[in-house]
Amino acid sequence: MQNKITQLFGIQYPIVQAGMVWNSGWKLASAASNAGILGLIGAGSMYPDVLRTHIQKCKKATTKPFGVNVPMLYPNIEELMQIIVEEGVKIVFTSAGNPKTWTSWLKQRGIIVVHVVSSVKFALKAQEAGVDAIVAEGFEAGGHNGRDETTTLTLIPMVRAQVTIPLLAAGGIATGNGMMAAMALGADGVQIGSRFVASKESSAHEAFKNAVLLAKEGDTQLTLKELAPVRLLKNKFYQDLQAVYKTSPSPEDLKNILGRARAKRGMFEGDLEEGELEIGQISGLIDEISSVSDIVDSILTEFKACQTRISTINLNINNDQ
Repeated sequence: MQNKITQLFGIQYPIVQAGMVWNSGWKLASAASNAGILGLIGAGSMYPDVLRTHIQKCKKATTKPFGVNVPMLYPNIEELMQIIVEEGVKIVFTSAGNPKTWTSWLKQRGIIVVHVVSSVKFALKAQEAGVDAIVAEGFEAGGHNGRDETTTLTLIPMVRAQVTIPLLAAGGIATGNGMMAAMALGADGVQIGSRFVASKESSAHEAFKNAVLLAKEGDTQLTLKELAPVRLLKNKFYQDLQAVYKTSPSPEDLKNILGRARAKRGMFEGDLEEGELEIGQISGLIDEISSVSDIVDSILTEFKACQTRISTINLNINNDQ
């Protein structure tokens, strides 16, 4: 299954395991890479020395390509980038910031740069900044998200019509059928997050993983748009937020209720009441915790079955003409 994405990253299948705070350490990233896709370490929740340790452990656990996701709002980003270079990481995904800030610096050091966007406007800015590929993420996605609430189904063809560089689709994709749909819309591959949260190798707390399995349609919501939009499971913390919204809060009021380390408390420490439980809408389709290799096998098996089904549909259409 070779195409622009597999050639760019040197991987077997055009699938990227998303770099997610508190969920994607070296165990998940190396397992993903060993399964033939691109694994990403999520640096957004790591102190610089912790990131270095995860990179070093990942290098020992896989000989295949892996990368690091770096949210550009990270306060010690200079240290993170220096560690990435020192440790010989060859692929960096940037998000939550201006791609012009780091793209040239990284590319001058031989690093492949991919930027995550939520709109056509920012896709064009990323292409102009010289990134090697783009992740276009619809608002179905978990975690921090775009303000415009553009769905993946709409976003991918709009971005594809405007950019020429390789394009990964993200948001609401966890199955082979979803992967086929995204590629039919013009994506060259997919980035998958939520499905890998509920994996054996994910660093998420078991309580959070099990909460993902119980999630149904409508159990997630995009909120905190005044600060940084985030999609999360509806729990006590979410309900407390809704009560505050009824008082017409200021951004400062929202910051006070959010506090510090809320995401760590929920996803990593397993506090299902007071923690921030970031996950995508696709959690409604996730019903078991599996190994990364089994998840990838399932996605590819369904993708191939979908290819066969579409071929049959095309044949029937031709026969009817």
